[in-house]
Formats: sequence, C-alpha cells, structure tokens
Amino acid sequence: MAIFEYHGTDRSGTNVRATVDADSIKSAKQKIKKSGVLLLSIEEKALQKKKALFASFGGGNTVNLRTTAVMTRQFASLIKANIPLVEALAALIDQTDHPKLKTVLAEVRQQVNEGISLRAALAQHPKVFAPIFINMVEAGEASGTLPLVLLRLADFMESQVRLRSTIVSAMTYPLLMICLGGGLMLVIFTFVIPKIANIFVSMNKVLPWYTKLLMDMSFFIREYWWLMGIVAFAVSYFVKRHYSTPKGKVKKDRLFLKLPLFGPLVRMIAVSRFASTMATLLNGGVPIVNALGIVKSVVGNEILANAIATAKENITEGQSVTDPLKRSGEFPSLLIHMISIGEKTGELPQMLEMVAKNYEEQVNAQVERMTSMLEPIMIVVMGLSVGIIVMAVFVPLLQLQQLH
Repeated sequence: MAIFEYHGTDRSGTNVRATVDADSIKSAKQKIKKSGVLLLSIEEKALQKKKALFASFGGGNTVNLRTTAVMTRQFASLIKANIPLVEALAALIDQTDHPKLKTVLAEVRQQVNEGISLRAALAQHPKVFAPIFINMVEAGEASGTLPLVLLRLADFMESQVRLRSTIVSAMTYPLLMICLGGGLMLVIFTFVIPKIANIFVSMNKVLPWYTKLLMDMSFFIREYWWLMGIVAFAVSYFVKRHYSTPKGKVKKDRLFLKLPLFGPLVRMIAVSRFASTMATLLNGGVPIVNALGIVKSVVGNEILANAIATAKENITEGQSVTDPLKRSGEFPSLLIHMISIGEKTGELPQMLEMVAKNYEEQVNAQVERMTSMLEPIMIVVMGLSVGIIVMAVFVPLLQLQQLH
C-alpha cells in the first residue's frame, strides 16, 4: 500500500491538498474521484521524499552499468518464471539496493500498472536506460521474447563492464605513477631547490647554465603558481569547448586514431563496441536500420560514427552495409569480411558476435602489452628527471668543494 499526495478542487471550487492510501496510482485516482474532488496533480509521497533527498545531496543521479546488468539479469529470471510484469518489477524494487534505481523502478512499475508499455515507461528515464536497452525491450515485447532479450542485454552489459574494468585496471598503475612523480617534482622545485639556491647565492660563484635554468624554473613555479593554475584552467576550458563542437569532435577523434601507441587500441575498442552492440540488437529482433542508428552513438568516435551513418543511408536505399564501411577505410578488413559473409548467408548477428569476441581478446592483449611497456618507460623517465636535478645541484657543490 502506497501513500499518494494530491492537489485538486472540490465541488465548491475550494483547493484541496491531501493524501490517500492505495495499491496503485490508478486506484488512488478512483478514490479521489469518488470523493468528489477534481484532480489536478498526484504523486507518490515516498517518491517525493526520495527525490528531495537526492537533490539535497546532489548525488544518486547515476546508475552504473554493473548495477543495471545485475538488475537486468534478475528481471530476465523473474519474467522467465512467468511472474506477471508488475509483480516482477515489485520484486526488483525489493531486491535492488541502489536508491536511484529503486526510485526509477518504482516509477516504471506505477506506469506499467496504469497500462503503459514497458518500453514507454523505460524511455522516460534515458539517464538510466540507454537507447539499446529501450529498443531491445520494445523488440522483445513485440515478439514475445522479453526474457531472452533481457538475458542478451545482461550478457552485453556484462561484457562491456569486463572491457571497461580491463582498461581501468591497466591504466591505474601508470596514472598513479604520474601523480606520484608529478607530486615529487613539485615538492623538489617548491621546497628543496630554493634552499639549495640560497646556498649558491651566498657563495657568489658562477653556476653552470643548467643549474641556473633549474633555479629559474623553481623560482617561477614558487612565485607564479597561481598564474600557472589560471593558464592551465583557461587552456583546458578552451580546448574542451573547441573539441565539444561537431568539427572539434571530428578533429579530436581523428587525432586519437592516429596516436602511435593508443590509436590502435582506441580503434579496437570502438570496433568491439560496434560488433557487440550490433550483434545484441540484431539478435534481439531490432531492425538493422534502427540498430545502425543506435550503434552510431555507442562507438564513441565521430570518424567511425560517420561511416556507420553512411552505411545506414545505404541500407535505407536497399544497398549493402559492407561497401560504405569498406570505403571509409576506418574499419579493419576482418570486420568487413565477416559482415560481407553474414549478409550473404543471413547469419550477420553470429558473424558480429565472433568479431566482437575476437576484438575483445585483442583489446585485453593490447592493454597488457601497453602496460608492460609503459611501466619501464615511466621508471626511466622518472629516473632521468631525478638524475638531471641531482646533477644540476651536486655538480656545482662538488666544484665548490674542489676549490676549497
């Protein structure tokens, strides 16, 4: 039993604000109507409190992919067990610990209970349910295969979580080393070198050029750190603003694809997303034109997205999807070949699944190679940096001792 807060007017035209207990919003509206009140607005009281709580803390507004994947698999199990949709959603609300997801599921349950389709109810929460999720659910509802579609969605999201975890875990150590190295350099330039510089100044001796350069850099960092902060903020702001424009996004993504070490990895991740998302959508019964429209926004690269958009136009005109992808020169030959075979044999989803699995393995291997290369490179760079500083500081000190 839920509590609903409503606003309306009675027969005399007086404003009425009150609450009513009911199993659903539909039942609440019927009760209010019987009492002779013309309803103007109604909302579940519990939801209002939750919304206010989220707003007050400024958090809980996002649901991560892992949580959504777990919820989707639970949902598939409940629907597969022939539990009615509204009851399945109620069970999900009880099983979910995430506050935001619990609130969203409660709203979806209310709307489904009022007769709205599951797809339409989910579409009202685009920050939680991506276009691929909504379109797959729509296809599952239309074909009567909702449990199977939800299982495929859960598999897809879990594979994306694994891929993301692999990349994040591989990049954690290099980023940590960069932060520690940068912090160490900052301490040396801010506190250590100025004290040594005072010793050199008091001795009034001619210093090597590299020692003077080091002392000037230390002085500049110590005295003008605020200016460096302003410049860094301004540069990052204008760079971000430039690359947020359509032309800027194309330039940025083209640059990423051409990077000597990271470029191939960026391309492999995009191709893996393309293949796995297309396979999931096509297996779920989503038409290929709609699937290409969704995948375009999933690959995360404007260069590849433009090639996919061209392929979508070709499909609309009755042509093959292979030719525009091949002409773009941005997709690997393996993917083009497998798509061509899939189109000819009618097994395009299966071919795309094979490509997605292959590229996921390649991404894992590439990340491991990059990590193994980055670690010694960073150690060498840090060692050279410290060595140069030591040389610039201690060579003059040794020279001064020899003079004495």
